[in-house]
Amino acid sequence: MATVEAPESTFRYQQRGRWIDHWEPDNNEFWENGGQQTARKNLIFSVFAENLGFSVWVLWASVVTVMGSAGFDFLAGLGKGNPTAVSNALLLTSMPTLVGAALRIPYTFAIPRFGGRAFTIFSAGMLLIPTLGLAWFINQPHTPMWVFVVLAAIAGVGGGNFSSSMANINFFFPEGKKGTALGINAAGGNLGVAQTQLFVPLIITLGTHIMAKNAGGYRFGITLAVLMWIPFILIAMVGAMRYMDSLSGAKSDGTSYKLALVNPHTWVMAVLYVGTFGSFIGYSFAFPTLLKSNFPDLAKIGWMGTLGNLAFLGALVGSMSRPFGGWVSDKLSGAKITLYVFGGMAVATLLIMASLSAKSFPLFLISFLLLFALSGVGNGSTYRMIPMIFTAEARRRASETGQDISVALTSAKRQAGAAIGVIGAVGAAGGWVLQQALRLSGLHYGNMNPAFWGYVVAYLAMGGLTWWFYLRSSFATSRAPSLAHANV
Repeated sequence: MATVEAPESTFRYQQRGRWIDHWEPDNNEFWENGGQQTARKNLIFSVFAENLGFSVWVLWASVVTVMGSAGFDFLAGLGKGNPTAVSNALLLTSMPTLVGAALRIPYTFAIPRFGGRAFTIFSAGMLLIPTLGLAWFINQPHTPMWVFVVLAAIAGVGGGNFSSSMANINFFFPEGKKGTALGINAAGGNLGVAQTQLFVPLIITLGTHIMAKNAGGYRFGITLAVLMWIPFILIAMVGAMRYMDSLSGAKSDGTSYKLALVNPHTWVMAVLYVGTFGSFIGYSFAFPTLLKSNFPDLAKIGWMGTLGNLAFLGALVGSMSRPFGGWVSDKLSGAKITLYVFGGMAVATLLIMASLSAKSFPLFLISFLLLFALSGVGNGSTYRMIPMIFTAEARRRASETGQDISVALTSAKRQAGAAIGVIGAVGAAGGWVLQQALRLSGLHYGNMNPAFWGYVVAYLAMGGLTWWFYLRSSFATSRAPSLAHANV
């Protein structure tokens, strides 16, 4: 049952989690009297739970690279570039991406319905299913591939955690501090990809040394690498139950979602986010498989195999560059940075093809790290554009119709929040498309160049889309002239 809070001027921080009926973070007195401490407490536990969600979401990217050695024939020959094994590996890594993308919209609506505290407990608990399931079936050598496809799909629940976590934290912070809070929340989640791709290969290697470097040893190593997340998941659940809060006033706004869905800018930005976040998450899942299948000799270098062929570096630089993308966009405009990002990503993709042709691992790694860094910058710049676009359009409409500007801006904020949920879901789905293109290209053409050429064309097209809608000079006199002066 919800408790009745004291007036905002006498609000006091409480350590134990509960429902909060009155929440007014934009009131400075309220914020200083315990609101800030309460918001930060919830942010800490939200980041922790979301980080674990990303960690479980991307778990399969590392596991598939050693399942062939663990005795599963459908992935045998992956280290030798066997097209069927590579195709099966990319199918397994793409399933969590697809399901995670699909869950992002319902997970956004779950916070107003169930409360941030309860849904964080639930969403963290859901991570136990794919982890315990994988730990069990990896030790059944005759398990058919379809069982692992189902388990990989269930791991997609970790990808949905991003939307529920972002929606929850969005309600806790005042307008002037939301950008920083949401940036910390997003970066904390993205870092889960890097930490998984660093620690899972280390634990698998440890397990094979404890047992033996044979199929049984690899199965033991994978089991350890999966089960190590269980204590952290339980801590996240208990922490959320004991310390997080739910806001009674965190209500959904169906009207804003309807307006966002019919606004063409929502879908333009969704396409751009496919290019940035879709590339980040899609390549994060595919990168370990691409490394192992294209440069099998790296496995002969002991420390290189232990570190997963350095696959974790891609997700790490992509995560770390995301806040920089937001910061530099504040200085130069998000649209300009996004345009530069897509041009750079097209060049990086061409360099990747050159490295594969030359069989040069250093050039391959450098090119991919450049691509990851640019995708991270693009994630920050595109997210920065969204509220500015909706605010600029609201100002234009208010100017043309005489609508009260404060009412127009309030509506714009709600529409931008709704649009971010839709854009995030579409962007994550782009990661699935990217992996499927790689899989089908390798399966039908014997190499991945057709897919990479497709990415080059797509990045250039997205750059053109950015220029057409948000940078060309004639746009200042077209649909939304105020955008030309809004530093979008």
